[in-house]
Amino acid sequence: MDSGMNRGLNARAADVADQLAADAATYGVNVRTLVGGARVIDAGIEATGGFGAGLAMVRACMGGLGHPSFVPLSIEDDSYHGVHVWTDHPSTACMASQYAGWALQVGDYFAMGSGPLRAVAGVEHELFDKLGYSEQTERGVLVLETRSLPTDAVVTLVTERTGLPRGAITFIVAPTASVAGSVQISARVIETGLHKMDVLGFDVRLVTHAMGSAPIPPVAKNDLRAIGRTNDCILYGGRARYTVRADDATLEELATKIPASASSDYGTPFYQIFERYDRDFYKIDKLLFSPGEVWLTSPTTGRTFHGGRLNAGVLRESLYG
Repeated sequence: MDSGMNRGLNARAADVADQLAADAATYGVNVRTLVGGARVIDAGIEATGGFGAGLAMVRACMGGLGHPSFVPLSIEDDSYHGVHVWTDHPSTACMASQYAGWALQVGDYFAMGSGPLRAVAGVEHELFDKLGYSEQTERGVLVLETRSLPTDAVVTLVTERTGLPRGAITFIVAPTASVAGSVQISARVIETGLHKMDVLGFDVRLVTHAMGSAPIPPVAKNDLRAIGRTNDCILYGGRARYTVRADDATLEELATKIPASASSDYGTPFYQIFERYDRDFYKIDKLLFSPGEVWLTSPTTGRTFHGGRLNAGVLRESLYG
């Protein structure tokens, strides 16, 4: 079982951020320091960012416990460039760190926050109580999916929630419609499956190992379209494999419920689903957000249970239609 001990997620992510900042030109990122010392690493708003910055964002999002790489993927007759990611600490790397569960809203500013600083802030009380995880750290990293650089008011909010001084905080930011943004979102493929397990009431700490892959979408013309494409890469093109300490009956049932195809909203590009519900995420069936295809293996019995399927047609329509 992935224990709740402090795994130093923020320290590892801070090392990744330091590497980004030290080699900013190579990664195509811009680095700036706000009043009070908070550091902002822009990987796609004003900066060009790129694939290298995207992989670094994934490592930071997962607190240094996730391992991403680029791979070729085939879905029926279509070929894609994709991202493959694995971790031996799924509940901690994915749910305590990578999951975008902190909605930061200050005035007109809004961004979804992921990364290990969530484990210090503890804003998502119910989730972190279930995980049995929290951190104390000298430096913290928060990854923001946003089109706007964080403001001084955002820094104030984060310092209040974490107790850290401004100079101890690093933000890594990129919009959805960017190369780095596309990479880091596709790399959430195993995290979405874990989140689905949690929604179904399963203890994600029983998942001991996880790996998966998903296509990386071409950059969309705006963030709304990019939200559609990045979601579709996981819903219709994502594969995930989990090793789970649970009995066979439980795994067999989970294999039918985790895939995106178990949702009543499955079957059309996400952008169309979003429009159907007047662009209100909360109206969309919460069981939709998960990989297209999953395998669950019991290390006790050695049996593997498969569920879901990929959907080349919907993915093709989303990315190239």
